[in-house]
Order: sequence, then C-alpha cells, then structure tokens
Amino acid sequence: MTLGLHEFGSEIGYSFMKLIPTILCGGAGSRLWPLSRSQHPKPFIKLNDGQSLLQKAFKRGVELDNVSEVLTVTNRELLFKTEDEYRSINYQKAKTAFILEPFGKNTAAAIAAAVLNTIEKHGRDAVLLVLAADHLIEDADSFRKAVNKAVELAVQGKLVTFGIKPTAPETGYGYIHAKEHDVLEFVEKPNSERAQKYVASGEYLWNSGIFCFNAGTMYEEMLKLCPDILQQVKNCLEHSQKVEGTDVRQIELNAEVFKHVTEAPIDIAVFEKSEIVAVVPCDIGWSDIGSWAAMGELTPADENGNRIDGRVQIFDSKNCFIRSKNRLVGAVGLENVIIVDTADALLVAHGSKAQEVKHVYTELKKIDHESHKLHKTVYRPWGTYTVLEEGAHFKIKRIEVKPHSSLSLQMHQHRSEHWVVLKGEAKIVNGEQALTIKRDESTFIPAGHKHRLSNITDEPLVIIEVQTGKYVGEDDIIRFEDNYGRC
Repeated sequence: MTLGLHEFGSEIGYSFMKLIPTILCGGAGSRLWPLSRSQHPKPFIKLNDGQSLLQKAFKRGVELDNVSEVLTVTNRELLFKTEDEYRSINYQKAKTAFILEPFGKNTAAAIAAAVLNTIEKHGRDAVLLVLAADHLIEDADSFRKAVNKAVELAVQGKLVTFGIKPTAPETGYGYIHAKEHDVLEFVEKPNSERAQKYVASGEYLWNSGIFCFNAGTMYEEMLKLCPDILQQVKNCLEHSQKVEGTDVRQIELNAEVFKHVTEAPIDIAVFEKSEIVAVVPCDIGWSDIGSWAAMGELTPADENGNRIDGRVQIFDSKNCFIRSKNRLVGAVGLENVIIVDTADALLVAHGSKAQEVKHVYTELKKIDHESHKLHKTVYRPWGTYTVLEEGAHFKIKRIEVKPHSSLSLQMHQHRSEHWVVLKGEAKIVNGEQALTIKRDESTFIPAGHKHRLSNITDEPLVIIEVQTGKYVGEDDIIRFEDNYGRC
C-alpha cells in the first residue's frame, strides 16, 4: 500500500501483533580509533569472546518473543559486511530486512524510514524495538523483562525510552529525570558537578538510546512534531530501489532525494517534545563502549591495574590498557596510559583523555588520510584484500575470495597486475582469454585489459596480487559487470 501523510486518524489501535527489532548501525565510533574506522566502524569490533557488538545486537533482538523480522538501517557500503556478520551466527533463524542509507542523516530520518516501511509491510500495530548496533548488554534476562514492560507501555500508546540506572556520575551520557515510568525532563550531557548531583538524588537515569513504540503511534507523533522529516523520508522511499526475496527485504534509499532530508536526532525531533513519552528504568548491564577506557574495562585487570589484550610485555607500569593483536608491544614505567596498536596505526593516549581520541580521527578525516577510513584488511562483498606492502609504483595484496563469489569485470588504466594462486582454484577472464589456474600457477594482466577473478569452488580462494604502474590507487577501476550493483 502507499501511505499518505494524513492516512491515519487520531484513533490508533494498540493490540500487539508483531515485534520488529530495528538495529541502527551507523556512526564512525571515532573515539575508538584506530580500531574503528568509517568503513569498519565500532559495531564490527570483535570483543574477547569473538563476537562483534553488531552480532550481539542481532542475537539480542532475534531471541525475543513474537519477532516477525529483524530490520537493520545501515550505510549501503556496510551491507555485505553486515550480512556476513549475521550469517556467521545463523541469521536464517529470522527473516531480515535492510534499509540502506547512502550517508548518515541521524536517527530521526533512520527511524522515520523504519516506521514507514514497517507500517507498509506489517501494519500500524507492529511494535518497533530500536536497538543501537554498538551497545553491550550483559544481563539478558533483565533486558528481556525490560522489553516486555516497554512493549506493554507501547501498545498503550506510549513512546518508550529505556533509562539505565547510573553506576557513576558519567558526563558522556544524557540523563532522564524520571518518576517511575513518567519522564519529567530530558537533560543533555552534564558537567561533573551536575552529574554527581543527579546520581546522588536517585531520580535520574542515563538515556540509553534504546526505544520501543507502536509504529502507528510514532507515525502520528512525527506527523505532529517533525512533519518535514516524515514527508522527506516518505518521498525518498517512493523513489528508492526495493528488492524482496523469501527471507530478506532490502531498500536502497535514493541518494539524490535523501540528501534533502533534514538531519536531527530522534531525541530532539520527537522524544523531548512529545507528551506521551514513558521510561522503563532498568539495570541490564548496559554500556555504549564509547571510549577506550570503557573498552578496557571489559578486560580483567592484573594486580597492578593493567588491562592487557594481545601481545604485550609490561614492566613497572600501573593502570594501563594496552591492546595489540599482531606486533609485540613493550611498556616500561607507564601509568594510566592507553596504547592501541593496529597494522597501520598506533594510538598512545593518557587514560584521562580517552574521550579526546575523536580529535585525531577528525583531523585524519580532514586530510583524507586512509587510516580514518580503511584498515590494511578491507572487506568487500566477495571477500577481503590485505595490503602487504606499498611503495612508489607498486602494491602487493593478499586477496581472499569467498566460495562461488566473483570480483567485478573490470579494467585499470594505469596499472598492470600479476596474480599467483596460493590456495584454491581460480576462474579468470583476462582480455579475450578465459582460463582456470590452480595453486602455484599465475597469470599477468596488462593495463587496459578487461579482467575478472572468480572462485568456482566450495573453499576460499587465496591469491597474491602484485600491482605495478605509474598509479596504483584504489580508484583506478572501471567496472563493466558486477554481481553486487557497483557498476
């Protein structure tokens, strides 16, 4: 059906029919640089148990009662990585749907798209549970009880937010002044003195950014409080590409139309203005893992308060967090220092300045340095590539192609490539030739030749690619055919 902005009357039916966990997977997680980057953001960071924050959010949603499907709103560049994350934890347990943004427009636009799409597919009585992809919730039972209470309030016509009982006077969170389930006031991030007063009073909760509401109720409130955003998103959806299969739905928002959508957080656009907001106070072991200080707390401390994750040799040091999964890091005579080492970037910060790491990310983004955007290992819909070495007029990569996957049919104007198979069997188009090469065999692709690499087996294909030429940048590529819509 097609929705008009005034299709619904003032009377909303509240009988609970379906629950739609809605995961918002956006943002750069700049305070967790160098591990979090714009094309490998915070939700994809693996914790010590091997699961990412995104996988935990998905499991949290799919394991609830009455789930009809799990809806994810994310950047279109992250779709294939997100699908891989879900698939690796058996995402077939539930139907999935994706709304793909060309760029971020904050949470009001994302939720408007989710609401409009949910009403069209599931009806106005469906209940959305909005979850951030980068939160950690450690008490599953308490979370389930809080969701049940939130759903109860939502079907009564409330817009529900989850308020976390504070454990410390944090200045990095917004607060909710509450009395039982009534919201008295939303408070922006306070200074230290005000935060201490809030916690001491026992009347304030952290604003978690988790929401629950009936789709029709949120529609009516957005129609009243931010009609411009609702209309702009509705118009965008009408001009967007839609794909629907047996177990998955996908909407790719039209970039040209989406750029005109007003950017605003849902808190400011709706929740702080609405008169029907309720809060569920809860103690669910919640953290938004917003800094390296918070991330460090997930690793047990030694007798000197040091938290070590990876290959580290430490001496005469106290209260440090050091993470290095590859290179060995030696630390001597340090106190309250954060060290995070990755393949191409090293962070060293004082523990009291963990929130300020975002300034490094911002400066790198300003100068368009690759380390704000990509890791040495880059994820693509067909697999991954890792830059092993790069210099003037050459680049060496390790490429891994997933079973039965193909790179695009493409051409480079400024570089030639030499492929050597290390593992598996490759089907290759090289100019007018079509050939198959196996382990220890190779082929040379001159600049200007159309070419394509495919894995025709059930096992991963691994090759070494040596690029040579006057320019070896990633943007020297012309695509002619592509299985993933990137032409």
